[in-house]
Amino acid sequence: MTANTDHLKLRVRKGDKVVVLTGKDKGRRGEILRVLPKDARVVVSGVNKIKRHTKPTQTNQGGIIEREAPIHVSNIALEDPKDGKATRVGFKTLEDGRKVRVAKRSGELIDG
Repeated sequence: MTANTDHLKLRVRKGDKVVVLTGKDKGRRGEILRVLPKDARVVVSGVNKIKRHTKPTQTNQGGIIEREAPIHVSNIALEDPKDGKATRVGFKTLEDGRKVRVAKRSGELIDG
């Protein structure tokens, strides 16, 4: 079942450094590999690892494959560029008209 997330504006992007807030991987840090905006989920490197038993195919050898599963965006927080702790994200318009993300914790720009 997918939630109706048409109105949802994700404040994270591929390549962002994040901290996991809840669940079995609480406190772990990683980089976002993929963003799934329709499901409001992200895939984070080294977090929420699952094992899948796969059959051999012509291209794949098969066996037990370990990979990252998507995690809900509410269970992660962006890493503050200043001190590395979890922070919320705000938006700010610069003088040149660009809209940039800012860390609420330190006021530091996330994407320069």
